[in-house]
Amino acid sequence: MNDPMNDNVLDILIYLFENFLESDTAPQPSRDVLREELEQAGFAESGIERALEWLEGLAGDGAEVPAVRQRSFRAFSGFEMTRLTTEVRGYLVQLEQVGILPAQQRELVIDRLLALEAEEIEIEQVKWVVLMVLFSQPGQEQAYQRMEDLVFEGPSDAVH
Repeated sequence: MNDPMNDNVLDILIYLFENFLESDTAPQPSRDVLREELEQAGFAESGIERALEWLEGLAGDGAEVPAVRQRSFRAFSGFEMTRLTTEVRGYLVQLEQVGILPAQQRELVIDRLLALEAEEIEIEQVKWVVLMVLFSQPGQEQAYQRMEDLVFEGPSDAVH
């Protein structure tokens, strides 16, 4: 069973992404503006703080992501294997194989998935995290567009 507080963090991130972060026309709002907006939308203070910290990690203020060669093999650590199901790991590999998720961004996705601290991480959550990571990275517009199609096509176990 999922922890409602952790679901809430992803809900907050999706809300922010859909309402503020995806816009190319306006400058990105400050942390204070985002906090105020989230409080007005009715999100809990603890979830808001965790979501804003998660976003800072996405911007590169979090863990260092090691440089990876394009044709690298990814072995998951024991900790990652306990936190990311076989289905999630397979989905990440599949996204990489079809050219949506480059190796460097894969590492950031894994870092951000683990930062959610969710009891269970499901494919739909992975899709949103991948979308947010690709959006935040320069030069990933085409991959972002392909991932956006997967996120909004509805639940599916396969990458087409």
